[in-house]
Amino acid sequence: MAKGKINVAVDNIFPLIKKFLYSDHEIFLRELISNATDASLKIKHMASIDEYKGDTDNIKIEVKIDEKGKKLHFIDQGIGMTKEEVKKYINDIAFSGAEEFLDKYKDKKNDSGIIGHFGLGFYSAFMVADQVEIITKSFKEDEEAVHWTCDGSPEYTLKKSDKKDRGTEIILHIADDSTEFLEEVRISELLNKYNKFMPIPIKFGTKEIADPDHTPKTTKDKDGKETTEDQKMITVDNIINNPNPAWTKKPSDLKDEDYSAFYHELYPMQFEEPLFHIHLNVDYPFNLTGILYFPKLTTNIDIQKDKIQLYQNQVFVTDNVEGIVPEFLQMLRGVIDSPDIPLNVSRSYLQSDGAVKKISSYITKKVADKLSSLFKKDRAEFEKKWNDIKIVIEYGMLSEPKFFEKAQNFALYPTVNDKYFTFDEFKEKIKAAQTDKDKNLVILYASNLDEQHSFIDEAEAKGYEVLLLDSPIISHLIQKLEGENSELSDKNQPVKFVRVDSDSIDKLIPKDEDQISKLSDEDQGKLKTIVEEIVPKEKYTVQLEALDSNSNPFIITQPEFMRRMKEMQQTGGGGMMGMGNFPEMYNLVVNTNSDLMQKILKAKGKRTEYVNQALDLARLSQNLLQGKEMTDFIKRSYDLMKG
Repeated sequence: MAKGKINVAVDNIFPLIKKFLYSDHEIFLRELISNATDASLKIKHMASIDEYKGDTDNIKIEVKIDEKGKKLHFIDQGIGMTKEEVKKYINDIAFSGAEEFLDKYKDKKNDSGIIGHFGLGFYSAFMVADQVEIITKSFKEDEEAVHWTCDGSPEYTLKKSDKKDRGTEIILHIADDSTEFLEEVRISELLNKYNKFMPIPIKFGTKEIADPDHTPKTTKDKDGKETTEDQKMITVDNIINNPNPAWTKKPSDLKDEDYSAFYHELYPMQFEEPLFHIHLNVDYPFNLTGILYFPKLTTNIDIQKDKIQLYQNQVFVTDNVEGIVPEFLQMLRGVIDSPDIPLNVSRSYLQSDGAVKKISSYITKKVADKLSSLFKKDRAEFEKKWNDIKIVIEYGMLSEPKFFEKAQNFALYPTVNDKYFTFDEFKEKIKAAQTDKDKNLVILYASNLDEQHSFIDEAEAKGYEVLLLDSPIISHLIQKLEGENSELSDKNQPVKFVRVDSDSIDKLIPKDEDQISKLSDEDQGKLKTIVEEIVPKEKYTVQLEALDSNSNPFIITQPEFMRRMKEMQQTGGGGMMGMGNFPEMYNLVVNTNSDLMQKILKAKGKRTEYVNQALDLARLSQNLLQGKEMTDFIKRSYDLMKG
């Protein structure tokens, strides 16, 4: 038996490892199984090039808990190590970065990029163990097995072992503060989290299944009563992972049902089917595979994130894919696997690495191409799914210039009557009727069918088309669309978006012709004074307009600019930070051609009631009448009916 001292200039590296990485101590399991997987894949490779003649069929990794002995075992049938390799890879190379580790991280507490980055993957075991053993036998036939032991100090022992089979067993003597890792449920949880799709089968315990070679016999007694014997059960290895997940296969080898099955394997509690999938597969200028799914999405952006899982060679890394996947696509679900992304990825790495930026650009392009293809292939089906995917596409148009360009081919703009147009199609459709006197193309839109129903009716009566744009970020998007379509040219005219309730119908798309008021200038002055004395000045700006006599007497509007700026402030961005809250101010449009105006001018005792009644009816149409104001309105309505 040989004793030795690990080549490191500090007395004890292991407590430092535990201290600096305490919040991430569960990753020891990922690291040890990753090492076992590498060893298993290496022996398979050696066999494939005839460098090894032994049996490499049915190779697996086994994880065993010895609760009584307080030990956790990791056993592989991989390439194994010789005595010299143990000295080299365990004692020397693993600690070659130890001093750099100390210098760089002595003032940092929780940096998950430490382990692995300095070749310390194996030593992550000391985060949960106060003694670690390695029993290993190389695939080289003339090499003897060896047994390495270290108790968490720089001292180690290395002696012969009687191990007969190729491979490595690592035994962790679990520390008193880490006994959670002796619980079957906890280990099962971690194996499922980190190793669910490892390329080598992982055995964790056994399970009983029905014997496929046994068919229970059915017999009859003398009375003809049938009796069926019990199903014969057999004990088999409990393999907890899927070594060949869908993303590792060629798209041509998969059917829709395969993609669906894999989606439910990733998300067992998700019962709805995804709308469609995108299979990623590229090997130049970087390696990337994966499958992304479009689920049905709500309009709540925040709750959708952290559903995409990042893997490195089928080893789980993180479900925070910020930097790798463009932000607007983080609402999707699925898997991305790339060997070009470090196993211990850090945010600063993602922000600076060139390969990662290329991956992000590739994913954006691939998603845009897929959406374009789906739109061209079956537009009717794409239209049916639009409301479930629009939040992703609109977000992408706002945040990614290249995606914005491509989205012009498939982004849809639905009308209030459920007809769908691309932006260019819609502009062409409304060009004749909705061009104003200044040559602007005015696009009318509603954000709520019920609340803006009367305004939509008036617009449609004029022959105008009205879009239904109701996503939470629509104010930002229409601002961008106006900016992109602001120049007048032979092929383009400036575009203005106006919500249908932002002004009276005749003012929404101003034409050259003006309505003539039925009231004289003197009567208009009297009317304005009367109304302004009754309505709250702090909320309403009174403006008299000569509208169609069939239009409502009072109309409450909120100027497009002010309302849009307020909405953009509420959803963030748009240069709104630091501008303070926008006041709740409205325009009260008084229709001087309404017959009610003559009544208000002539009335004496009930003039206030008429004005308040008309104001409250206008409030009611805008969903602004609540509480005491609603109670007063109802009482006044009954009083007016009494005469």
